[in-house]
Amino acid sequence: MVVDDEALVRSGFELILNSSDGIQVVATAAGAQAADVIRREHPDVVLLDIRMPDVDGLTVLRQVQELPEPPTVAMLTTFDTDEYVVTALRSGAAGFLLKDTEPEQLAHLVRTLAAGGVVMSPKASRALLRGHPGPGGPQDADVARVQLLSDRERDVLVLIAEGLSNADIGTRIHLSAGTVKDHVSSILTKLRVTGRVQAALLAERAGLLGDGDGDGDGDSDGDGGADAARGHRR
Repeated sequence: MVVDDEALVRSGFELILNSSDGIQVVATAAGAQAADVIRREHPDVVLLDIRMPDVDGLTVLRQVQELPEPPTVAMLTTFDTDEYVVTALRSGAAGFLLKDTEPEQLAHLVRTLAAGGVVMSPKASRALLRGHPGPGGPQDADVARVQLLSDRERDVLVLIAEGLSNADIGTRIHLSAGTVKDHVSSILTKLRVTGRVQAALLAERAGLLGDGDGDGDGDSDGDGGADAARGHRR
């Protein structure tokens, strides 16, 4: 489902996604109608504009998160340093897409979200964290929480932040998917976060990922994180 106050954006995203194998746009809506349509249509993934004049995306996100089985929600924004994005991520959004994402990348991102992943441009996330580090800043508190992890859990956390699924993490470090899942559960508990995107952001704030510029993952400004799924939900 696509939620945006501009009809042209809604129709453009709908056209692109409906032409992609295995994806169906079940509905589009502006902000005021969004929550009711989501309740009725039960989409798996919602692309939600973060800035709308009638009902803003953060309000819709809160309404959606109160549903018994909320869909995966990614925020749509024009700017990769939108100050509302951090609030949305901390409120349960599974990442964000820039509205100028390349059409051929859009279906890939939606499939990542449908598989339980999160999508977020690494360069954009670094800009967000520099500009909005949150209460207490990115130093002692985050580092202290990371130090609660075992060496293996820190390895898994870094791979979560790199955008790998449990199966891919297992392949990378020679563990079963079940063992990786157990590590992920332990990581979320020790870090006191509710999802993998929050864990990935905390890892970046704690300095586990380095500066990451030119990280070779295919990301470039304005691509909406096409090749940079930043972790996956448990």
